[in-house]
Amino acid sequence: MTNTATEPADTGTQLVQAARCLEAGGVVLVPTDTVLGLAALPSRPQAVARIFALKDRPAHKNLPVMVASVQQLEDIGADVSAVARALIASPFCPGPLSLVVAVRGQGQADWLRGREELAFRIPDDAFLLDLLRLVGPLMVTSANRSGMDTPGDTLAAAAQLTAEPDMVVSGRGGGPVPSTLVNCRAVPPVIERIGAIPAAALAGYLGT
Repeated sequence: MTNTATEPADTGTQLVQAARCLEAGGVVLVPTDTVLGLAALPSRPQAVARIFALKDRPAHKNLPVMVASVQQLEDIGADVSAVARALIASPFCPGPLSLVVAVRGQGQADWLRGREELAFRIPDDAFLLDLLRLVGPLMVTSANRSGMDTPGDTLAAAAQLTAEPDMVVSGRGGGPVPSTLVNCRAVPPVIERIGAIPAAALAGYLGT
């Protein structure tokens, strides 16, 4: 697959190109509302494997997912608890808030077979939300080589990786800080990573 760098002016063209690239089994480097991301369709195992290779990341670490809505989560087999729903309805979502939820025993997507949990985020980014509505949930992880900081713009990020992604949507990330990660499977829920949202801001939603 030939690498394509898109220009930021034509959002509609970018969207179509990115969707086609993903559906063809490609990996897209894209700006997000937090750090830059590498995206692939979870139903394309060769693309998911390529993300690990591009990042030089151990293959046993599951990748988080971006979705556009709770409905997309439920459609792939996520068990969205009351606590998770409260956080999704909070002012922090869409935004830099990632949640871990359980995966149902029945009705899950094929690529979730054998997994007990799923980390997901709903981004506060119009382009990403449109892309997610077009192609469905995406595996998206920070666009950095393992052990290194994520660069601020997509061209620098592409240069840091082990090889070129199949498509680069030119732009800058929303900031150097990743999302805050809350495990909603734990009782009470546990903040597993402090990111863009401070722990104190989430206390009322976690019963702490």
